[in-house]
Amino acid sequence: MRFFIVDDDEAVRSSLAQLIEDEELGIVAGEAEDGAELTASYLNDLHIDILCIDLLMPERDGLETIRAIKDEFHGKYLMLSQVETKELIGQAYTLGVEYYVTKPINRVEVLSVLHLMIERLHLEHSIENIQHSLKSVMQFQQRGQTKTKQRGKSLAEAGQFLLAELGIVGEKGSKDLLDMILFTDQYLALHADQHDSFPSLKIIFTGITEDKLSEPYTSADIAREAKAAEQRVRRAINQSLKHIASLGLTDFSHPTFENYASKFFDFTIVRKKMSELTKEMSGREEHTRINVKKFVQVLYYEAKRIFMED
Repeated sequence: MRFFIVDDDEAVRSSLAQLIEDEELGIVAGEAEDGAELTASYLNDLHIDILCIDLLMPERDGLETIRAIKDEFHGKYLMLSQVETKELIGQAYTLGVEYYVTKPINRVEVLSVLHLMIERLHLEHSIENIQHSLKSVMQFQQRGQTKTKQRGKSLAEAGQFLLAELGIVGEKGSKDLLDMILFTDQYLALHADQHDSFPSLKIIFTGITEDKLSEPYTSADIAREAKAAEQRVRRAINQSLKHIASLGLTDFSHPTFENYASKFFDFTIVRKKMSELTKEMSGREEHTRINVKKFVQVLYYEAKRIFMED
């Protein structure tokens, strides 16, 4: 996350910047003592995610500044003020200010609000990325099953790239995940006329198992092998979660962490795993509930997007 702080009190700017740095919430990309010279284009050039701005300042106050930049700047606002009148707070909310803390700065309150804002931003980015992937898939014109087979290698390569990014390219379940991508692509091509036709996990695991088994085989054989594949996939996804969480602990702004953490996992789960790794639990790992379906869906749509952009 990238922050910008606007406050006429140097002590407030310093303490807030120190808090963000100490808690490793992100980077303070800039500061200003007044909003008079602040523009949306300047903030956008700095890629600011969260603007922390004082309500009352001598030349141009927080409300006037937000009013001037709100149409072009699409980050989040954190309003800082000693004033708590309903009228001013109401004006702030009408301008899109959703988060507000009072002075003097209370460390616990500010941390709580900033964590909430960061989680909200990660969620919004995740939704935007998934929507982009879905849009890319919907725009794609199916060219028949023969063409799908010709595309298979490239789609598999896109999947291989993603697995490498997620830190599981060498895991046993990685081959199953690649098979799941290709099976899902063929399944959606055959069911393109059906609304919301993404196959269930049961259909996917059964499908990739039938492709692997040599005839003759029984339903019991399929069930047994599908269960084994599911266990391999779950272990691989757990390893990916651990890899992503480790990157986040090393550098919260690491591009792989920023790109994939909230896209493939619920961010609360990532934070829990980061906490577990920090505590170094002497080899004892707590059970972390993984949303396998979300992971598989995002993996497929991301692989599809990468392949289509090549």
